[in-house]
Amino acid sequence: MREITLFSGSAHPELAAAIAHHLEVPLAPTRVTRFTNDCIEVQLQANCRERDVFIVQPLVPPVQENLVELLLMLDAARGASAARITVVMPHFAYARSDKKDAPRISIGARLIADLLVTAGAGRVLAMTLHSPQVHGFFSVPVDHLHALHELAAHFRGGVDLSNSVVVSPDLGNAKEASKFARSLGLPVAAAAKQRFSDDKVVISSVIGDVRGRDVIVLDDEIARGSTILELLDKLSELDVASVRVACTHGLFTDGALARISARDEVSEIVCTNTVPIPEQSRSSKLTVLSVAAPLAEAVRRIHNGESVSVLFEDH
Repeated sequence: MREITLFSGSAHPELAAAIAHHLEVPLAPTRVTRFTNDCIEVQLQANCRERDVFIVQPLVPPVQENLVELLLMLDAARGASAARITVVMPHFAYARSDKKDAPRISIGARLIADLLVTAGAGRVLAMTLHSPQVHGFFSVPVDHLHALHELAAHFRGGVDLSNSVVVSPDLGNAKEASKFARSLGLPVAAAAKQRFSDDKVVISSVIGDVRGRDVIVLDDEIARGSTILELLDKLSELDVASVRVACTHGLFTDGALARISARDEVSEIVCTNTVPIPEQSRSSKLTVLSVAAPLAEAVRRIHNGESVSVLFEDH
């Protein structure tokens, strides 16, 4: 197997360029053409034959457009005789569709996993999947990273944590919140949440001592922000001192960032760059951390046949 060839789809070229910079390899060019009948054609404009090909493409809005583009890129790399093709997918939008929770409902995460493998993916590198069972939907190896180290390093670097507590917005995320709290040497609390629809949640209580404390809310992703806003209402009732909100995937759809930033008790919102956030959409309270370095290190280790699990070890 020859050297790395790194391609980027249209979803997040800035992150792909940053990964290439850390790897000290050029970002290979890609041409995407749209025909008059609205079909997409992809051409990989670099040699793939017997190369270790990595394609960077998070599934972010417009998700369906980016998904089809990724499938076509995989097919092009396979047809060009790539030795191995790895999808670098920092955000997997369909990970939320992970179970049959209503009659005759589709399980999108499993179907998309099958499509990626059928198109040519031989390996997947993902970050902070919405639920751990999604890992098992893929029939090829999956390296599942998280951004807890980067988020923890940010809070250790410039925040007084002497009166802080980490709060998970639901019990499903409590395990990750506990890891995060352990890395900061903080106690952890969790909200009891019930979801009725995509934009309707109810938080009945917060389990743990948060009264008068500086709260760090940790979630895997924030889309419409319904859960975070509901949790902020509950925390206000409990007279917390301040709130910082942290997540890996900052989607911030339908004006969620503006609504969260408008809350006086929120002093900072922290996310990573797994999802592109346009400058004009950002808030003065928003801090975006880069995950290009850990993704690049994982790519390097996959290419060299080294252990990726060491990236999960506590620092």
